[in-house]
Amino acid sequence: MTSKVIYTGNLRTEATHLKSGKIIITDAPTDNNGKGEAFSPTDLVATAAASCMMTIMGIKADAKGLNIDGASASVNKIMGDNPRHISKIEIVITMPKNDYSDKDKKLLVAAANGCPVHKTLGEHVEIDSRFEW
Repeated sequence: MTSKVIYTGNLRTEATHLKSGKIIITDAPTDNNGKGEAFSPTDLVATAAASCMMTIMGIKADAKGLNIDGASASVNKIMGDNPRHISKIEIVITMPKNDYSDKDKKLLVAAANGCPVHKTLGEHVEIDSRFEW
């Protein structure tokens, strides 16, 4: 098993990662009856896409001897209606200053777009990713 999730009331959950014991609290967003005091479940989905993209980029970068430490991602989740769902995720990945060759850039972008979360969500959700070098 990966995690255990407990509904703690007031539209909030507590998810425990079983291997590490780390805890994530979720809260319903303010536009859906919640307090918005923590990540919503859909916030986590959108954020997971960026985290996964950067993790796979890191794996490729390490294999090629590239340093991408300090890379960051800004994530914007756009909700759709009828039924309520994530309709689009906008991700801007800002890379640390480095002399990336065009080949390196292509490799890193392909790695990001090939991450498991991106591939899974991309079949159902528009993912608009942009890289700032």
